[in-house]
Order: sequence, then structure tokens, then C-alpha cells
Amino acid sequence: MGKNIQEIIDTAYTNGFHAEQQYRGCAQCVISAMQDALGVKNDAIYQAGSALAGGGAECGDGSCGSYAGGLMMISAFFGRSRAEEANQTGRKAKYDSFRLGSAFHDKFVETYGTVICRDVHKKLFGRSFDLRNDEDKQQFREAGAHEDDDKCCAVVGNGAKWATEIILHELTAQGMSVADFYFQDGDRAIDPV
Repeated sequence: MGKNIQEIIDTAYTNGFHAEQQYRGCAQCVISAMQDALGVKNDAIYQAGSALAGGGAECGDGSCGSYAGGLMMISAFFGRSRAEEANQTGRKAKYDSFRLGSAFHDKFVETYGTVICRDVHKKLFGRSFDLRNDEDKQQFREAGAHEDDDKCCAVVGNGAKWATEIILHELTAQGMSVADFYFQDGDRAIDPV
């Protein structure tokens, strides 16, 4: 890969921040940021994150898209596959993803007090926004959601950074690298960029 772990983590943050600023869609921005920083690609994972933006389809009452996208990427590396769903390997993978996802959750809660989209908005803006309402969405934008260094772009950057850090540290702990995921068969395949 050529970069050290901290450089990859920093790149994930920067990629996430800029993706949210340019393209929007917090879950997909975390996924693309992490895939690019890690040098892997899986369009199915990216596409699956599409409706997770804005607390789930912009409804606000679900998980922050940055949180959801990070969990998806953690699970892409360490989650249970369908081929292994009924055996010990699958059971271990499921609980590994729970353990790593829990660590990711705790970083979110430590920083934002929540993983719920509208509650993250309250922390950042002092109020939540109904992103399905055009007037509210415009107020959200005017409040700096996609411009200010401490608003949604930073949340996406942090989500990408924290999930990347968790993945890289777990890979190191297991004596693995991202390259171990390049040519796996089936749905867990993550291809090199």
C-alpha cells in the first residue's frame, strides 16, 4: 500500500470531508472515503449505502449515515458471510463485527453524544432538520452543513477516520493486511482499486 497506518487514517478523514462537501450522502461518502484510503473497491457496498443518508432516507430518526457507512465497512472486512452463517467461523465473525462496531459506536457517542442523525444535528446546530422538507433542507445548508469545518463534513470525515482506524488495528492484531481481502470469492470480495 505504501502508506503508514496514520497516513491512511488521515486520508480517510480528508476523503470523507471532501466527499460530503461535494457529493452529499453521508453513508456513501464514508464508504467511498474508506475504500479510496484503503485502496479497495466494492460498488455493491457503496450502492447499498445510498438510502442511509440523513438518518435513513433523510428521515432523521435513524442512525447517522456516517455511523451506518462505517459499520458497513467494518462488517465488509470482519462480518459474517452467508456461506459461513451456520458455522463457528461465521459465529466468530458476527461477534467480531459486534465488538468492532461497538468500539466505533463508543467513539461516536463520546464525540457527539449519540449515533442518531437528528440528535447529531442538535449537537452541531442546536436543532434538528427535517431533510424531507425543502425549506428545512435549505436552512440546513445555510447553517453550514456542507461548508463549515465543524458540521456534517467533519462528522463524515470522523466516521471514515474512526472506522478505518478500527479496521487497520484489527487487521494488524490478526496478522493480516488489506491485501488479504483483494481476491476472496463470493459476496465478501473487495477488489483493489
